[in-house]
Amino acid sequence: KIFMTNYIIIMICILISVAFYTILERKILGYMQIRKGPNKVGFLGMFQPFSDALKLFNKNIISTEMMNIMLSYMMPAM
Repeated sequence: KIFMTNYIIIMICILISVAFYTILERKILGYMQIRKGPNKVGFLGMFQPFSDALKLFNKNIISTEMMNIMLSYMMPAM
């Protein structure tokens, strides 16, 4: 049980750090190309990676009878 909670906490921390890395990358590329960058969602674009993640996880999945549902839903997080 402790292993599973530690694993979930580590996964959440990794996902949050990747989200902020992508926003930093977008900001730097925006400054290099002399444009404002991704500041469309939320305050200074801070929620843009999270809205991208929600869009990724809410995609419609074609399901068949023989597919592994758990594997299908967990792969975008890997």
